[in-house]
Amino acid sequence: MNARRPVPATLLDVALVGISLLDTWVNVDEDEPLRFALALTAAVSLALRRRLPLLTFFLTLPAVLLTDAVFAALAALYTLATFSRRRLLLALCLFLFVISSMIYWPSPGIDLSESSTWITLGYTAATAAAAVFLGQLVQTRRDLSLRLAEISETRAHERFLTDETVLARERAQLAREMHDVVSHQVSLIAVRAGALQVGARDVEAKGAAATIRRLSVQTLDELRHMVGVLRASGGSPTDLTPQPSLADLQQLVDSSGIDAELQTHLPDDLPPTVQRAIYRTVQEALTNVHKHAPGATAAVQAFHEDGVVRVTVTNTRPTRPALHLPSAKYGLISLRQRAELLGGTITSGPTFEGGYELRLELPAEDSPPRPRADPR
Repeated sequence: MNARRPVPATLLDVALVGISLLDTWVNVDEDEPLRFALALTAAVSLALRRRLPLLTFFLTLPAVLLTDAVFAALAALYTLATFSRRRLLLALCLFLFVISSMIYWPSPGIDLSESSTWITLGYTAATAAAAVFLGQLVQTRRDLSLRLAEISETRAHERFLTDETVLARERAQLAREMHDVVSHQVSLIAVRAGALQVGARDVEAKGAAATIRRLSVQTLDELRHMVGVLRASGGSPTDLTPQPSLADLQQLVDSSGIDAELQTHLPDDLPPTVQRAIYRTVQEALTNVHKHAPGATAAVQAFHEDGVVRVTVTNTRPTRPALHLPSAKYGLISLRQRAELLGGTITSGPTFEGGYELRLELPAEDSPPRPRADPR
């Protein structure tokens, strides 16, 4: 079943202006130039309702005060309610519409002792309130659609991260098996072949042993290369190489969908493992900003000082409510594990301004993992 296509904005604006002009032609006499001009102004001003909704409403009020052509003012009030989140302003505009409609200039006067006055007042207030409530309903529907799109995007990203985590775990397990079992056995073959080559007296046996030893060494080198590729984190399931580097940081920030600023002062000869750690840290931090701080801006700073690389990703306070979705928290856990393996640390926490900051510190050179305390 095909979804209904929304009415084009321009066509809707033209229709509203046309209905307002028809309302003017029916309810305003052309022999009264002032009232006719005000009603025409109110109808034509609806063309500005999307860009200047509050000004458009005030341009329609004189027509309500002096004529019976009130459709333009109701349309402007509805538009204001679809864009504005200030309830007090909407209540004030509703009150101004009711008062302007009840006080018919130039002979203002409201006799509250008459029951017909209260009936008219109630009808006018209900009509204006209906326009406001309908506008608020449209605004809520629009916000809900945006929120559902964000939820879908976040869930898709969560599934991607879960798949990546499972794939990384399987690669790590395969790398351990290849390193601990296959590589060990190939090494033994190479050692035995070398011993056979030295101890054999037959020329053909020596040649066969040399060939076995040479092929074993080549196989061992290829296995070590494959283990390194499998242990490399990140990448897509179908493309393990090439790995990201500092040269890809600007593209990462530009494509993050966040208003982010990047400042880097890093040497180009950092080890690939350090560059990947910096890239993955910035990637995960920007992902968390997009997911947990909608509408926030971010600042990414990376500096090298005294042999230490320091990276900070700071975001401002979110401008929209954050999405409360379940998270496996694999991102920060893997970042901390990577930092520890490289001899560094990762810390994170809220800022005084209501934002959040993630800090990475790494040695500029590859470092062995920090020793764990002996539990005994």
